[in-house]
Amino acid sequence: MPALPPPVLSPRRRTRQIKVGSVGVGSDSPISVQSMTTTLTSDVNATLQQIAELTATGCDIVRVACPSQDDADALPAIAQKSQIPVIADIHFQPKYVFAAIDAGCAAVRVNPGNIRKFDDQVKEIARAAKDRGTSIRIGVNAGSLDKRIMDKYGKATPEALVESAVWEASLFEEHDFHDFKISVKHNDPVVMVRAYELLAEAGDWPLHLGVTEAGPAFQGTIKSSVAFGHLLSKGIGDTIRVSLSAPPVEEVKVGLQILESLNLKPRRLEIVSCPSCGRAQVDVYKLAEEVTAGLEGMEVPLRVAVMGCVVNGPGEAREADLGVASGNGKGQIFVKGEVIKTVPESMIVETLIEEAMRLAEGMEPVEGSEASVSVS
Repeated sequence: MPALPPPVLSPRRRTRQIKVGSVGVGSDSPISVQSMTTTLTSDVNATLQQIAELTATGCDIVRVACPSQDDADALPAIAQKSQIPVIADIHFQPKYVFAAIDAGCAAVRVNPGNIRKFDDQVKEIARAAKDRGTSIRIGVNAGSLDKRIMDKYGKATPEALVESAVWEASLFEEHDFHDFKISVKHNDPVVMVRAYELLAEAGDWPLHLGVTEAGPAFQGTIKSSVAFGHLLSKGIGDTIRVSLSAPPVEEVKVGLQILESLNLKPRRLEIVSCPSCGRAQVDVYKLAEEVTAGLEGMEVPLRVAVMGCVVNGPGEAREADLGVASGNGKGQIFVKGEVIKTVPESMIVETLIEEAMRLAEGMEPVEGSEASVSVS
């Protein structure tokens, strides 16, 4: 009997399908993970190096900023040499939209709220994008809403964000252009979630999820996880970016972990470890960190349990592919539910790594490269 797919909380919301280069976006495709480079786009080598790092981490699509002519001039080389599809991020200057399309970028992100006379140029943008097979992201942002919308609503409410997005979508559709996705970003997860719920009700456009300016790594991870978890669990969302004040690879790691946690992406290496308590008889924190470091880069769907007491330890270790139940200065090593040996505490990490490597030899790798860690 073939293995059944892992359960999800809700089926995907049905959307139209678009392409961002080689990556499909929409309900017929897996949810993709995006990030954005932090280099000067005009520095082609540095930008391509960062894109390579993002690709190795599991990023599906990358966005690059294009605020100047020097950046626009660098786009052809970056788009051609990048291993993953490149989106040009355009604000203020409409000429860079056309430059990005001409450069062969897979897609262009446009911000209708701050591109001069954007609505008057939709026809030309749609024609150029259609001729080159370039998709568009209509990126509405709470911090740069069109003045007309702000005058009407007074602030960036969910309704304001959605009205702006739907209006711009209608302009593209009026010119028979449908290869676009939409985002309605806000820094408040509650406002952001409500905006996407309203937008999902308004049409079948594929949606790019994001909590804008989410903050430093810890805060931004929490805010994005809460918002994405709510929407994705209801089937809303087709591509995501976790916006963190942190290196871009950290955004990708968090995004992948969110999708894996919801069974929306195949799970890779997972370290299950107890949070430690007064019952623990070994240093669980140290064990978990050392096992994680020792297995970094493993690409197979292996579940490893590192447990520190006799209450939950044996059960968790038995349920994992590989595990240890520790106590009294030693650890029982479990493989596929069976105890294979008992080793002193000093040999737990070494033994787990050896057994993990042995198990991995007979397993198929999953796309992506970074190990994920969960604490139960």
